[in-house]
Amino acid sequence: MEKILIKNGTIIDGSRQTRYNADLLINGEKIEKIGKIDENEAERIIDAQGKIVSPGFIDTHSHSDLKVLVEPFIEPKLRQGITTEVLGQDGISMAPLPKEYISSWRKNLAGLDGDSDELSWDWETTDKYLELMSKTGCGPNELYLVPHGNIRMEAMGLEARPATKEELAKMRDITRREMEAGAAGLSTGLIYIPCAYSLTEELIEICKIAAEFDRPLVIHQRSEADTMIESMEEVITIARESGVKIHFSHFKICGKNNWHLIKDIVALLDKCKEEGIEISYDQYPYVAGSTMLGVIIPPWAHAGGTDKLVERLGNPTDREKMKHDIENGIPGWDNFIDFAGFDGIYVTSVKTKANEDCIGKNLLEIAEMRGKDKFDAVFDLLKEEENAVGMYDYYGKDEHVVTFMTREESNICTDGLLAGKPHPRVYGSFPRVIGKFVREMKAMSLEEAVYKMTHKPAKTFKIENRGLLKEGYFADIVIFDENTTIDKGTFIDPIQFPEGISHIIVNGKVLIDNYKKNEVLAGKVIRIKK
Repeated sequence: MEKILIKNGTIIDGSRQTRYNADLLINGEKIEKIGKIDENEAERIIDAQGKIVSPGFIDTHSHSDLKVLVEPFIEPKLRQGITTEVLGQDGISMAPLPKEYISSWRKNLAGLDGDSDELSWDWETTDKYLELMSKTGCGPNELYLVPHGNIRMEAMGLEARPATKEELAKMRDITRREMEAGAAGLSTGLIYIPCAYSLTEELIEICKIAAEFDRPLVIHQRSEADTMIESMEEVITIARESGVKIHFSHFKICGKNNWHLIKDIVALLDKCKEEGIEISYDQYPYVAGSTMLGVIIPPWAHAGGTDKLVERLGNPTDREKMKHDIENGIPGWDNFIDFAGFDGIYVTSVKTKANEDCIGKNLLEIAEMRGKDKFDAVFDLLKEEENAVGMYDYYGKDEHVVTFMTREESNICTDGLLAGKPHPRVYGSFPRVIGKFVREMKAMSLEEAVYKMTHKPAKTFKIENRGLLKEGYFADIVIFDENTTIDKGTFIDPIQFPEGISHIIVNGKVLIDNYKKNEVLAGKVIRIKK
């Protein structure tokens, strides 16, 4: 590999320290020297005059799990400065995957991570999934969280019931096996199937294993709406009882009727700090979320997996019960229709051509297009697409984003679903923080923002020798113009690369070179060691 000299740049090194002017020499995969460097030491020179040189950004909530195996360059992430992603989110992902559940699990996963007939789907364990990823290669570096739902499925299938003692023992063994394979932590998504069927005690037991390995629980909690306080208290109990570190996924409060809870949420975070409970969280800088449309259906209807859900969507009696539960609510269940409304939920992706006209439309518009009752229209869509429908929903305000973003616990993420007409965060989360929240709103300094994009997540997930510009560290580097960097994607036209980010370097190789793509798979699969 050639020696690369980045000259005349302003370095923000990720540590929160004040920026400074210096040159940076890359030798192979690593940063060899920072300071005043003679041009004769390098084979290539990149002039960064007037630009910021920072560590590569780390996306702690990514959904490239399937995409990385079929389109491994992951250009939407690289273009916004992301050089490392954390996969395996929300308790449902690619591994472990017992062979008998492949068909049902693919359907359950499709609304989040997509589906592909190009893959063999025969890896079974995290170790083999990561081996396959290493063979096919990747643009950014990739880490993987072992998902609670996959662990549960291997131990006891997709049944809607608490685990037995014997099944809990199996879950602990599976969790240990996957941690030993190098998983960066444990994830769960308590609104997703089958995670939603678990009791607090189940999570405590498997989290004890994660705690043994000093790896976090990354959690989409049971509620980000009406019962968020109770939900956070459950998570804090898990931390107390198991000793695990907590990392909340995409931290926010949903629904206008719940905005008054922000002061209580902040008080809970402060209480954890006083008590010595280790809490961190990530967030994306938008006031709309994105997930699979199937979350609007009550949890009982998902029991047994996606095939059973599709059956129930075709049963008139079950449909009436679903309507009743959505209209009246279920205690402890986040009712997306209640806090976002049919007109605040938009379809982003479908599986079949027959329903492609629904992409970009809200649920009310789809009902009008189909000439159906609003409930029947969405139930029919989910049935026809076998639950493989993505969506985004509106829930908050920029000032709420700032309240949580400026706290010590926070770092930045995308939570980007890559299929169809996606949420604009897939293309713009990190540059949006720089352009909107730093430059325009002045919510924090650029040094603080870069810290939250680099060193902070590296510390949280124990990613060694990355997240800082430091001699001997891997050369994951972003070069950008602080005066012009901004996201360009909108909810109407999300598929747009950001402005202002000229160079992306991963492990010493230039993948975005003066705004032009160099499709080299320079990323590494990072396994965390005990």
